Amino acid sequence: MVRLELDQVVMRRMKEDDIEAVKALIKEGCEGTENRLILHILTRPLCLFILAVFSSILRCLVHSFILALAIPVFLLIVFLKITMPRSTGVLGSSRPSWDYVGSSYRGTLHLILVTECCRRRIGPKEKDKEMSTETITPEREQAAGQVWVADCESDIIGCIFRESENRAGIGRICRCVTGSWYRREGLGRLLVQSLEQRERESGAHRVYAHVPYPSKVGEVFFRKLGYRQYGEGSDEEDDEEMKLETPERGFLGYPLTKVFFKDL
Repeated sequence: MVRLELDQVVMRRMKEDDIEAVKALIKEGCEGTENRLILHILTRPLCLFILAVFSSILRCLVHSFILALAIPVFLLIVFLKITMPRSTGVLGSSRPSWDYVGSSYRGTLHLILVTECCRRRIGPKEKDKEMSTETITPEREQAAGQVWVADCESDIIGCIFRESENRAGIGRICRCVTGSWYRREGLGRLLVQSLEQRERESGAHRVYAHVPYPSKVGEVFFRKLGYRQYGEGSDEEDDEEMKLETPERGFLGYPLTKVFFKDL
């Protein structure tokens, strides 16, 4: 673990030459999440019952009890591996994939968030990589959402994804990831609170965050930041807007994410 000085961290929009670094950060931060979700589904009572039924049928066709038990489990794991990204939505959003190029910032100056820890500005990079030849229309850019990165001396050490605005006054955090060497240093809190401040300034009154179901760390993290889990409060029944935000569901309709929210 590296000692991190938060006043040296700049929150800015992701640019195209940051995409590979952000993808590597996401891959590192999400390692094991898919396997934990699959294990969560496999151990649900209804799923266990279905596997037992198929194993009993196979037992009449094959002469090996081990094969009759293993084949349904193996086939279900393969099925979940193929369909999981479509069910949960990549990065916790409802879309099948994230448009990294479309969500990249194209200004000549870095668009940054001014945080309590950092008040400095950074200008354009001395040498930017060549922009993508893909056509980026305003509609695509609006639908793509935004990615904000934590920049510390030109190194990307964290990122947070904000989905495009589907409902007025509502923000949605798709993914919040910090580098493994910079955890428990307050960087995750800085990422979320910086985005909350921007949402508040833009007129949003509520922010949602979807946390993978087996992630106890993510659940505790958002609770410490003042978020509440959907379904815990008695006042939620009369909130029609909140009913529009539902957890992502996978095989047999089992929830794969927990919905957390915070009123700004």
